[in-house]
Amino acid sequence: MVERLAVVVSYATPRQEFLRALEVEEGTTIGQAIEASGVLTEFPEINLVTQPVGIYAKKKTLDTVLRARDRIEIYRALVADPKDSRRKRAAKKEAVASKPAQ
Repeated sequence: MVERLAVVVSYATPRQEFLRALEVEEGTTIGQAIEASGVLTEFPEINLVTQPVGIYAKKKTLDTVLRARDRIEIYRALVADPKDSRRKRAAKKEAVASKPAQ
């Protein structure tokens, strides 16, 4: 008897979230679970050749075999560089702190 595993496929855009729980057979890969979830039909802009995927924020390949309770994530390109954003916030904070009190 083939064991069934409970997994979740997730994807989010700024306007919409996709979160689908699935039961897959033991030995199923990330790529197979993504196909089975229907996310590619709902979000045709997803390109698995260029967009990274992962499990719980750790990048993985599409041929990674799943384990029970894995959350598969499809990542989008970043809109802003996180390091640049932090630098800008720090500079703004510094400018406010160094302003003389009136």
